[in-house]
Amino acid sequence: MRLPITAWTSIAHRASGVFLFAGIAVLIWALDASLASPESFAELQDCLASPLAKLVIWAVVAALIYHSVAGVKHLIMDLGVGETMEGGTRGAQIVLAVSVALILLAGIWIW
Repeated sequence: MRLPITAWTSIAHRASGVFLFAGIAVLIWALDASLASPESFAELQDCLASPLAKLVIWAVVAALIYHSVAGVKHLIMDLGVGETMEGGTRGAQIVLAVSVALILLAGIWIW
């Protein structure tokens, strides 16, 4: 069975939400470590300089970007724009294009 692009973007939107739920734990841990003491802040800086930590942060930011862009598309559709099959397909294409561009920019910023 071949799913349409609208189904893939919907599945990815749900998956990014689940991933964000787990990723928030990483961000809360980093916030706690950064505020605990000057020593723990320095340790966090050293930790976040590693490629693995940057990859994890990039993944959480990527999920946040995709989930936000897809959420805005849903809000626009709630206003009655793009409710047809053609509009839904075009909206899904726009979500993917904007998300990829923003995720790449975030990757450049993080790395």
